[in-house]
Amino acid sequence: MVYLTRVEHFNAAHKLYNPAWSREQNEATFGPCANENWHGHNYEIHVTVKGRPDADTGFIMDVKALSKLIKEHVLDPLDHQNLNIDVPWLAGKMCSTEVLAEAIWQQLAPHISGCTLHQIRLYETPRIYVDYFGE
Repeated sequence: MVYLTRVEHFNAAHKLYNPAWSREQNEATFGPCANENWHGHNYEIHVTVKGRPDADTGFIMDVKALSKLIKEHVLDPLDHQNLNIDVPWLAGKMCSTEVLAEAIWQQLAPHISGCTLHQIRLYETPRIYVDYFGE
């Protein structure tokens, strides 16, 4: 099995806030991430597909096609947006990095063909990231 990863970048704002909780409980749980004026991240996403190389091209997937799918289904909807407000497929969800990685998988997986989406690795900061394998 061969694994191919495409790395992309986007910027977005969000806040972590449970409307069923008091402001104090939200601040105790989420700290500065519960800031009522939002906060932003420079996200880095690694999209990994897996498969067997095609005999004619040597590719498991054309990286230009993968890049186009990521742009259309992930970057365009998320880049420079408020995740809590501007992204319909995140409406009503807690916009944590964990939930965002799962939602990105759901947006991208149906469009991958000829191979299999293997992993979404989403960096919120250079020291914090989430891996999601579609499970």
